[in-house]
Amino acid sequence: MNLRNYNIYFHTHTISGIIICGLLYVIFFAGSFSFFKDEISSWQRGVSFEQHKETSFPYETFLDSMDREYGLAGRDLTLYFYANTLKAGVSIGPSKDTLNEKASEGGFFSYDFITKEKTTYTESYDMAEFLYRLHFLAQLNGVVPFRLGYPFGYIIAGLVSFLFLFALITGLLVHWDKLVSNFFLFRPWSKLKTIWTDLHTVLGVIGFPYQFVFAFTGIILITNIAFIAPFTHLLYGDNPDKVYEDLGYTAATEAEYLNKPLEQVPDIRQFIGKTEEMWPDAFIKLVTVKNYGDQGMQLAIQADADHRKSFAGTGVMVYDLHTGEVLQQKSPYGQATYVNGLRSLIYRLHFGDYGGYFLKVIYFIMGIMGCLVIVSGILIWLVARDKNSVPPHKRKFNFWLSNVYLATCLTMFPVTAFTFIAVKMNAPADQDFIYHVYFYSWLILALYYIVRRDINRTNRETLLLGAVLSLCVPVTNGIYSGNWPWKTFADGAMDIFFLDLLWIAIAVVAYISYLKVRTRKLEDIKLKPKKQHKHKEKKHRKQRMPEKLGEPAGG
Repeated sequence: MNLRNYNIYFHTHTISGIIICGLLYVIFFAGSFSFFKDEISSWQRGVSFEQHKETSFPYETFLDSMDREYGLAGRDLTLYFYANTLKAGVSIGPSKDTLNEKASEGGFFSYDFITKEKTTYTESYDMAEFLYRLHFLAQLNGVVPFRLGYPFGYIIAGLVSFLFLFALITGLLVHWDKLVSNFFLFRPWSKLKTIWTDLHTVLGVIGFPYQFVFAFTGIILITNIAFIAPFTHLLYGDNPDKVYEDLGYTAATEAEYLNKPLEQVPDIRQFIGKTEEMWPDAFIKLVTVKNYGDQGMQLAIQADADHRKSFAGTGVMVYDLHTGEVLQQKSPYGQATYVNGLRSLIYRLHFGDYGGYFLKVIYFIMGIMGCLVIVSGILIWLVARDKNSVPPHKRKFNFWLSNVYLATCLTMFPVTAFTFIAVKMNAPADQDFIYHVYFYSWLILALYYIVRRDINRTNRETLLLGAVLSLCVPVTNGIYSGNWPWKTFADGAMDIFFLDLLWIAIAVVAYISYLKVRTRKLEDIKLKPKKQHKHKEKKHRKQRMPEKLGEPAGG
């Protein structure tokens, strides 16, 4: 490779990586657990979806209770269903009926299939939602009081994704010449710097396709609104509803409110059941009722095809409930449009929800491998700059920066396990409780290790603490919920059983890792500069390609 190009790739990789490594670790770590979002939700509630998956949504009970509370006449209401969960999101709009005393009331809340109770977003907030939103830094939206045309947390997540893509491509180019010869090179019995170097190279190359897919799809998902905004203004006359209709997110229906009450409100369950018979195994994700109780009342149903039959199929059915006429029909098992195919491909690749537990575990392992690549990259960056030629003040800054990064990243593991224990011991735990426990414990533990300024100790103790707390997660679940692993397995609550099993596996791996590293030390990183050699290096050194990762080419 040309020497100049190598240096460009090397420095681009190094600078982009060290800038984003802290936030990127948070995204990877939280995102890895988010693959088990449904299992975490079931675990925290103590109610297994697997045991109740045949339970259908109680439409009649729900509509009767909402009618008594809000007066549904003239309203539009939407039900959002989520796969593998026992809750639905409900949006109730204001009434068009001017005689309705509660016309201005409405809102968004969650409705539980089993308890038939509604809860606000903060009340239904759980660890699954927390980790999912943390993986695209949504919590920053509430911390930073201003908006730059887009929520602040999403902007940061988008920028991190862009820089991550640069780091991936330049990292591959840096290793391109030795890609084949070093692919299987791993020297676990060498000094620790060599181990970190090999780990960074091997895991980085192995995980490159996965990480590239995640970086690319993540950029699209997190910045799609920014891309859509100019097209909404230029091509759709600032009508976002029309944009989302063309993209297939909502059904293209226009229902005029006639202000003529129906003598009897039709049973929408009959129409939904009829649709389910037409589309076997399809998952109904959205049910919209417009102009409730009026002769202009319509029912719009959106469904996704069974992924085993159609990877990208999306269906729409719209009924005129006054006449029973079908106004719009599109089968999810028909020919998928380009937009539906592309959208489904991006979502499926990013969320990994099309291959069962096997694929989720593979995605989880690859995500944790990404965390190891980040940590090893930080250590390589630090050790490579602990040289006599580096001024003392720069060496101090390099150590300080690496120490902060590693303390913040590595403490995330025990803090996550600790919060799982806390939410189970203090059920029901709402959004405020989760925020306080997670972020305060993270802050305290990270500050402790930052002040200690001992990277070896930080590595060892966070592994041991994380292993112990991870093992306590299923124990706490058994004590406070009675859901011991052997019981959930016997009862068929496989989602709860799987999550407990995952934590046990994490505890075992973390403890084995602790045993491996407790007797090994990273080369001492001094805060003071090393003694300079008396002799001076020759000014005109032969230009060479570096033999070790972390060193630029040339002198």
